Amino acid sequence: MPFWLDIAAFALKAILIVAAVGGVVFLITRLTRGEAEDDSEIKVDSLNERYDARQARLNAGILSKKERKALAKQRKALAKASKKAAKSIAEATTSKRIYVLGFKGDIRASGVGRLGREIDAVLTVARPDQDEVVVRIESPGGTVTGYGLAASQLLRLRAASIKLTACVDQVAASGGYLMACAADRIIAAPFAILGSIGVVAQVPNLNRLLKKNDIDFEEMTAGEFKRSVSIFGEITPAGREHFRGKLDATHEAFKEFVGQNRPRLEMAKVANGDTWLGREALELGLVDELAASDDYLFSVRDQARIFEVSSEERKSVLQQILGRLGFAAEAAARFVMDRLANGGG
Repeated sequence: MPFWLDIAAFALKAILIVAAVGGVVFLITRLTRGEAEDDSEIKVDSLNERYDARQARLNAGILSKKERKALAKQRKALAKASKKAAKSIAEATTSKRIYVLGFKGDIRASGVGRLGREIDAVLTVARPDQDEVVVRIESPGGTVTGYGLAASQLLRLRAASIKLTACVDQVAASGGYLMACAADRIIAAPFAILGSIGVVAQVPNLNRLLKKNDIDFEEMTAGEFKRSVSIFGEITPAGREHFRGKLDATHEAFKEFVGQNRPRLEMAKVANGDTWLGREALELGLVDELAASDDYLFSVRDQARIFEVSSEERKSVLQQILGRLGFAAEAAARFVMDRLANGGG
């Protein structure tokens, strides 16, 4: 078959396939319309099994066959002597569990919804005064409302008598540190950045530029301080003072929250907006222990069953089909390019 006829036949087949799949998508969408469905799903991974798998792979690579057999025999003898094998089922339901959550924050703390769903899931199974939650926080801070809500989500765990440990590997500043203070204990890596107990607001003002170019700007408000600081309007001394008062009030609320959760802190030393490395933060009382989160979890792997809990957006049927169509289109494009590159052969 000539080259161009081959391409045309392939294109026709692709069009027919897309049309058929489109019809199926339309039918599925019509059938599933109106059905309430959770848009996320909870994923659980056992860190203990992950550690064991890594150990097994490493042993397989460095031990001889004879050494591996001896190691397996030694483990069997140890299990029998301690009688753990006979009690494994009972221990599985009574031993301590640690649930590991992750929060990587942006300026809006947009991950707070996901964090809330993960905490919902943990609270359905966690046992008061027995289990523990470890939250890995990485955030330079952001909006007061976003990080205030994130801290409130973490406080739900403490209210349920679930021990909460915050781990900071890189940065927990401003709102990120506000979140960390919701925990019973804060563990930070030696070179992590913590603190920034302060409030900042940056508002550009273009009023003089507008006046220079003879541009009028009018903003209608009802209430003396409905808009005390504006981008285009003139900022009055009264408006500036009112806005600064709001910043001071927010700072006081920040300090009060930190002080309630970490009463040993000397607020005058740490609430000036400055940040410190983990080693300095330990001396100031901003953290309780120096260690990376991996180090802490690895150290308790023999005393608890550790589960990493994450929330993932569940794709709709339409999204899944469109995703597969994307892969099919990419494969078709590669086929055409290969044929062209080979001169149609």
